[in-house]
Amino acid sequence: MAAVADLGSPGAGLEPVGFLRIASGDTGDLRWEHGGWTVEDDSLASLRTRRGLRVHLPEDAVDLTGVLDLAAAGVPMHAPHVPGWVTGADPELAKLLSDGAWLAETPRDTPRCTAALRREEHSVRLRRHGLGRRALTHGALTRAGGSGMPAVSVVMSSMRPHLLEPALAQIARQRGVDVEILLGLHGVPAGHEAVRRAVAGCPLPVTVVEADAATPFGEVLNLAAARAGGDHLAKWDDDDWYGPEHLSDLLLARSYAGADIVGTAAEFFYLEPLNLTVRRTDYSSEVWSDHVAGGTILLDRDRFREAGGFPGLPAGVDAAFLKAAHGAGARVYRAHGLGYVLRRSVSAEHTWRLSLAHFLRVASNQWRGFRPSLILEMS
Repeated sequence: MAAVADLGSPGAGLEPVGFLRIASGDTGDLRWEHGGWTVEDDSLASLRTRRGLRVHLPEDAVDLTGVLDLAAAGVPMHAPHVPGWVTGADPELAKLLSDGAWLAETPRDTPRCTAALRREEHSVRLRRHGLGRRALTHGALTRAGGSGMPAVSVVMSSMRPHLLEPALAQIARQRGVDVEILLGLHGVPAGHEAVRRAVAGCPLPVTVVEADAATPFGEVLNLAAARAGGDHLAKWDDDDWYGPEHLSDLLLARSYAGADIVGTAAEFFYLEPLNLTVRRTDYSSEVWSDHVAGGTILLDRDRFREAGGFPGLPAGVDAAFLKAAHGAGARVYRAHGLGYVLRRSVSAEHTWRLSLAHFLRVASNQWRGFRPSLILEMS
């Protein structure tokens, strides 16, 4: 048995960077031996290949820091038995370790198999808890909002007033962040009934900026972003779906990766005309990259302004912004994409064009109907 990266030591600093979606190895064992947590593997890289770890918790209380380190790294774990002292010491960790539902399905190489997805969802929940505990201990997250939470300015442009109500509702359900919304209306008057209804029903502060239909999409975003008051700026697309911890997950990723720009992988797509959900896994997550899903870009407000904002283009704004930022030396990190679903239809309203057949070709998984990850928390 070996100790991985001095589990439980102040310098362990284990993180989700390098998480593998597909496990090639069996489940390993994590035990408390000789005053420390030990596993068969001698490195985190070796642990990454395993389906997970079986945690053997002793009946008497011990230090849980090593288990929390592995949780922060996103190593999937399950304890066949959770003694009462664990629940008393860390109720959320006890709940996560008790959860064995992610192990219920046998991994199979078929388009509808969800075993790998359930494993990654469990990993995300563990890393949130492990990283959250570490942040509270070491003050790793910047908390500058009036509520004591990170202050995020969400920038969204829309030419589709019928989508505003659900879009604003998704922003309003974000957890662990202090959010303001900067809404750029693109060829839509602020007095439009659907706009007024959506803004009035949103519990968050909403600043509305109007631009005529001839204004390039990138400039509409910049007009809205100019009103940002938060420490962080996040781009949001009005027709996609976001989980309630989308923003807090991005801020966690920014914290542990030390990135200038963070975003998610574009994994889940709902193909509306086909009533089909597909997942593509050819873009890895928890990696350094030069691109992320455009509707998930997050960075410091000051860095955004130093970069000159979004390019004033009618389309391809996200890709051009990321290309310029990366070329100027910005470090871009791509986090997990389980809390984000892109909507694709045959509508001419999309600012980028790819056929539905393209998404079917690149999909690793396909499910009938709207079938997002459980991380999205939408029934």
